[in-house]
This record gives sequence, C-alpha cells and structure tokens, in this order.
Amino acid sequence: MTERAAEPAPSRPDSIRQGTSREELECLNPATGQRLGTVRAQSAEDMKDAVARARHAQRAWRGTSFRTRRKVLQRIGDHILREADALCALMCEDAGKTRENALLGEIWTVSEKLRWTLKHGEKHLRPERVSSGLFPHKRATIEFHPRGVVGVIAPWNYPLQNVLGPVIPALFAGNACIVKISEHVAHSAARIQWIFDEAFDHFGLPRELVQLVLGDGRTGKALIDAHVDLIVFTGSMENGRKVLRSSADTITPVILELGGKDALVVLDDAHLEQAAHGALAGSFIAAGQNCLAAERTLVQRPVYEAFVARVTELASQLRQGDPLDGAGAIDVGALVTPAQLQIVQDLVDDAIAKGARAVVGGSRGPASGNFFQPTVLVDCTPDMRIMQEETFGPIMAIAPFDTDDDAVRIANSTEYGLSLTVMSKSGQRAKAIADRVVSGSCSINDFGLTYMVQGLPFGGERGSGFGRLNGREGLRACTNQKAVLEDRFPIHLPAKLFPVTPGDYNTFKGTIRLIYGRGSERAKGAADLARGLWASLTR
Repeated sequence: MTERAAEPAPSRPDSIRQGTSREELECLNPATGQRLGTVRAQSAEDMKDAVARARHAQRAWRGTSFRTRRKVLQRIGDHILREADALCALMCEDAGKTRENALLGEIWTVSEKLRWTLKHGEKHLRPERVSSGLFPHKRATIEFHPRGVVGVIAPWNYPLQNVLGPVIPALFAGNACIVKISEHVAHSAARIQWIFDEAFDHFGLPRELVQLVLGDGRTGKALIDAHVDLIVFTGSMENGRKVLRSSADTITPVILELGGKDALVVLDDAHLEQAAHGALAGSFIAAGQNCLAAERTLVQRPVYEAFVARVTELASQLRQGDPLDGAGAIDVGALVTPAQLQIVQDLVDDAIAKGARAVVGGSRGPASGNFFQPTVLVDCTPDMRIMQEETFGPIMAIAPFDTDDDAVRIANSTEYGLSLTVMSKSGQRAKAIADRVVSGSCSINDFGLTYMVQGLPFGGERGSGFGRLNGREGLRACTNQKAVLEDRFPIHLPAKLFPVTPGDYNTFKGTIRLIYGRGSERAKGAADLARGLWASLTR
C-alpha cells in the first residue's frame, strides 16, 4: 500500500456511479420542498457488476494488516471531522435534520465508532486460542476470516451514520461493502462516497472496496440476489420480512435491525427533571425518526401529573423549521417523507379519537415542508394504535401505570423488543424491571446511551430483528468464524477406528463412563474398559 498525495475534498464531488436503469429518483429537501436534483437508479445488472468489482477489490484487501486498515479508517475519520460543518449542512438539506442532530447523531456517532474500532478492533479479530479439551496434543483456535462482500441496505433517518455504522466493522474485518442508499436521501450519496474514495485514492487502494448504489426496494432485492456474503438491513419489520424471504433463496446470512416501540419507564421515585429531559430526548431527537426512540412514556401515577406538567412546559418551547434558513436555532426538524407525515397524523388522530389528549401540538407544522409539530399526548392506553405501531415521528405518548408489574406488562405488550429506558433513583429497582422486559438493550437513568458505548452489542429481540451490530459481536458478525484444530506436538500415531474389533464397544463405553460418570458409574466404566481391552488383546 502506497500513500499518495490527495487534493482537498470538494464540497460536492460527483464520485458515485450512476445507474443504467431508466428510473430517475427525484431528491427533495424535506424542510422546504426544494428540488435538489435527480439521480439514476441502479439496475439488477448494475448490482451484479458491482458485486463482481467488489469481489475483485476484496481479494487484496483481505490480506492487508490491521495496521493498514487502521490507517485507512483513521483517514476516513479525519475527513469526516475536517468536513463536519459541510456534512452537517448536507444532512440538514437531504434529511430535514437540525444542525445539532446532524452533529451528534451523525458525526459524533461515527467518530466514536471509529475510535473504538481503531483501539479495540484488532484484539477481537486476532485468532483466539481455546481449550483443546480431551486432546492435549492438539491446539484449538478460532480464526476470524472476512466473509467477502457485505451488502448493506440502509434507511433514510441517518444518511451518514447508517452507511458508516456497518461499513466500519466490515472494512476492518477485511470485507468489501456495497451500500444501497435509501431513495429518499439519495442526494447525499455522492458526497458520502467521496469520503471513502478519497481515503482509498490516498493509499492506492481500489475504490470498489466501498460502493454506494442508488434505488428503491427493487434495487435492494437485486443486491441480495447478486449473492453477496452477508446482508445488513435496517428498516421496518414489514421490509425486514421481505429481506429475509429473499435471503432464503440465496442462503445469505442477514443481520436485521427492524426498529422498535421502546418504552421509557418513569417510576415514582425518579428524579423528575432527569426523567422529563430523558423523555424529551427520547421522543424528539431526529424528530422521532429514530429506531431507539422512546415511543411510549410510561409514568407511575403518583408522579404522573407533575411529569405531564413539566414535559408540557418544556415541549411547548420547542422550535421547528428549516435549520438552514438563518432564522435561528431549531429544535425539531422535518420528517423525511410525506408518507411518514401521514402515518404520524393517522396515529395521533386514532389516539385522540380513543380518549388521548394532545396537550402540546397534535397536527402538522409549517406548511413549507414535511413537518409535524412536537406533540405531547397524555392519557394514552395500550389499545391505541400509537401504543402498538411504530410511529417514527415527534410524538411523546404518555400512559399512566400503577405498579412495577404493570410497567413490565405494558412494556412487553408489543411485537417489538429493541431497547428500554428506566428512570429511578433506585438502581436495584430499575434493574429488576429491566431484567423482566424483553429488549436488546437497556439504559437506566439516561436515554439511548447504550448505542454510544461501542463495546456493547446493538440489536433487538422479537419483531425488532436479530443479529448484532457494534462491539465485539458486531465485528465478528462480519467474519467467518473458522474452528481450527492442529498438532501441538508432532505425534503421528493413527487414531484407529477401522476395522472394528470385538472389544471396541466396551472399551469406548468404559472410557466414556470413566470420564463423564459419577460414583458407581465410574466403577462400571472401569469394568467395561477392562473387558474391552481383554477382548481386544485375546481375539
């Protein structure tokens, strides 16, 4: 690998391979409705070609050292930090984000994942020695080999993080990656592609190691059909089922992160201000378009009225609009698509029709874009759709509960099982609740920070999917974990199984009883072994 001098990254490079299909994807700013341009989608033939080029590029990459991979990833991280302002502005323009959410949800998250991988990745992917058990003359090792080409099907809520999140461990493990970008945030794809291209060019590596491709669900299916070696899919439960069906045809392993209906439980001994701000973060970060969003806020009755009063006061102050128009700070951005806006409105309307009250918001926001007002719904009940279906919007749906058992029952009453937040001054009480709620992660007295602890695995249970991203488990998921048994000492004695002799059965049975039996079984084993050896010697 030879480092090359690189020119500074342009602000809007045209470095993504355009598709050959006739379908054009129109790119719009969700906050303003402004047309940002069009891109051409990739065809099924494009997918086959992309996979072939990725396989060729990966042959050399898989043999690189961890030191080389760290240098490449470090350059990618340097690029992201150097261009952070421009990337944040792009996320605002393409995904309707606020500048603060773009910075924390995209730049910070990716930077921390890179930091963790650079520091800890090698130790988790080095060959791991394990006990050779009954065979002390052998050496047992688990080796972590690259899978080959990893296909990523990314959603639209975090355009940068949803690409870098799975690509970082896949690259570090020695794979090439093809990332199908959501058609709703296709405008930012070329700029994100340049982050990788600039690093690969600098070190004389093929750009085909990471390829961003454009299209809708048909393009995602074509990627699976092109026989990649692993699929990482993030999206809805419905689309996750489609991915799983398609992957069965090619017997492709998958990691499914399918969102959630996470509960934030406020116990009667919680610190009120801490709980209120945790609920605001859980409900309104990324305008609620967050798989970890606190979509159900469960509050114990003794503190219910005080909690509702405080979050009502805070939520009433939230500002909404286009963060790039220079009018001032914005708290809550736009929803990415008009379809999502309608889903949120329908769920809010259903809840109000069934007895909930909107004490803040409750309807669409500024008419210039896909805005839904930051909304606080109170007196929600488990039978409402908004308490069962994924909302993906800026809604705090609050429901009262009486006992700790009630909180557990309500938290477990959906198809999902991604994450959980419990607010309580008693760590023991909070942990007791967390232990009984089905979820892939839990955070006590903070919202969502489990994802930022990159040593922890990330993923869900039940309808929230399976497999894990992040941490050791996420790195190793990008590998073929190969079991290797080899000689520790050069003892070349044949293990003779054939032909079978008259005493073999008793010899084997006696040996097994001696090793695994207890008490009289071991005595019987000694007798069996003696009979077997005698029969073999006197045949």
